[in-house]
Amino acid sequence: MKIAITGKGGVGKTTFAATLARLYAEEGRKVLAADVDPDANLGLALGFDEETLDSIVPISRMRKLVEERTGAGPDNQFYRINPKVDDIPDTYGKVCNGVKLLVLGTVETGGGGCVCPEHVMLKRIINNMVLHRDDVVILDMEAGLEHLGRGTTESVDQFVVVIEPGARSVQTYKNVKRLAEDLGVKQVRVVANKVRGPEDEAFIREKIPPEDLLGMIHYNTDVMDADRQGKSPFDFSQDVVNEIQAIKEKIDHQ
Repeated sequence: MKIAITGKGGVGKTTFAATLARLYAEEGRKVLAADVDPDANLGLALGFDEETLDSIVPISRMRKLVEERTGAGPDNQFYRINPKVDDIPDTYGKVCNGVKLLVLGTVETGGGGCVCPEHVMLKRIINNMVLHRDDVVILDMEAGLEHLGRGTTESVDQFVVVIEPGARSVQTYKNVKRLAEDLGVKQVRVVANKVRGPEDEAFIREKIPPEDLLGMIHYNTDVMDADRQGKSPFDFSQDVVNEIQAIKEKIDHQ
């Protein structure tokens, strides 16, 4: 199972990604969760302590490693486009609550067509995780659609778009579905988060085709409490865990 979780900023991608990862880990599955967001918060949501997280340098910022693997450098305009990366998750990943976290970061320079060494490195790592590892791989993507434009995630089994009950979130889902088809990713599913009541539920069911809707997560102040304390929402709200468990079961049976 290789899943890329995407959506607009602030919709709850990381809460969903972390809880899903921990549910798979509870089953005894090997789980690799990759943080591909420049505002990296997946570690906190998984339950890592801040001291451990402060010690982690995103792969995209490890210039010496990038240069070593790609052959790039100040005096070299050419570099390898297929660097060795299969050892990266086990060498640089950290484990908490049964989930291995790899903080990839993102390429913060260049446009959507960036082919810089850092981008080549990240793309190869993601492709290796998706194609050559037997872990459950969960990618917590950066907000927006730039990663789709860079073609970083074309080998995943499916995209899960986390949305809120609002027109802009629905538009994001439509854009992701369109771009994913260009990459050959046929499954684009939706999780509606921060659903407050029957009106929100009706809005979601009206806008999202039933075959694409994995489920809904209702607004819960326990998740906010967990965030304020820098803790995993998995340990704060059984209601949210149960809702995501139901979503996970739908993912498993597709």
